[in-house]
Amino acid sequence: MVAIQIERELLAVEKQLNDIVCSEVDLLQDASQHIIVSGGKRVRPRLTMLAYLAAGGEDLSAVIPLAAAVELVHTATLVHDDINDHSLTRRGKITVHARWGRTFALLTGDYLFSKVYELMAPYGPQYNILMARACVELVEGETLQAAAAKAGTVDQETYKRIISLKTASLFEASARMGALLAGGDEQTVAALGEYACNLGLTFQIVDDVLDIMGDPETMGKPTGNDLVQGAGAIMVQNGKKTNHQAAAATAEDPIQAMMARLRESGAVEVARMQAQEIARRARKALEQLPPSPARDELRILVDLVVDRDQ
Repeated sequence: MVAIQIERELLAVEKQLNDIVCSEVDLLQDASQHIIVSGGKRVRPRLTMLAYLAAGGEDLSAVIPLAAAVELVHTATLVHDDINDHSLTRRGKITVHARWGRTFALLTGDYLFSKVYELMAPYGPQYNILMARACVELVEGETLQAAAAKAGTVDQETYKRIISLKTASLFEASARMGALLAGGDEQTVAALGEYACNLGLTFQIVDDVLDIMGDPETMGKPTGNDLVQGAGAIMVQNGKKTNHQAAAATAEDPIQAMMARLRESGAVEVARMQAQEIARRARKALEQLPPSPARDELRILVDLVVDRDQ
């Protein structure tokens, strides 16, 4: 029942996303809707709504703009990320910057971030502070990643800090805001925040594994981009030395060579084990909540994140 309810309300989130980016400037509207209608897993708005229900909320319509705002932040970052990564496809479609150019893509990302304010305004200071903090940490994480990649200094501690900031922060804010809106007590909000933070860490590690092992057609984007940006470099720390045969076979393509070395080294398996351990922590955090169909769905969400192929 809860799963069906969430799927129905996600349709309302989609409508909210499309409505909020309407603009008298056609290019902004077209570019914004281009990335919105391209799809996506919608993990963050799903998390917001499930946290709301798990904390005792009953009227999901009240959380729709909040869930849309969370997804809009994520969508804006994708537009900017694709510029930084020089990606030509996203979710199986041409990226905003590849279609409209770098300048208009930057402006589209800015426009989407600005529209988040409009969605968040009715919720008041407590929620806006949480969202603002998540956005700040997200940018800090992306900046740390780019700086560490440029300096060649990505180690395990740096990697953990990066993914905590750039990914887990928005996951945690999503759950905390949903729980607060439901009137959850401090313990409930904290438990859902802990769950979501670990879910976000798991999500990003799996994402980095897929950047090396995933199928570009299934994922709807090229692999290897995160390696270029340094996000996957932590796996080099985890891997064993290889005989370089795989690297030699792809010597003409340095990214493919690095991916081949990582596959051969065992680093991917180590990363997968790390993801499983952090996923276990997420499930453990849910034990602090009373049993409910929403809690069950949050547990299922962990499995979906761990087992995804895109």
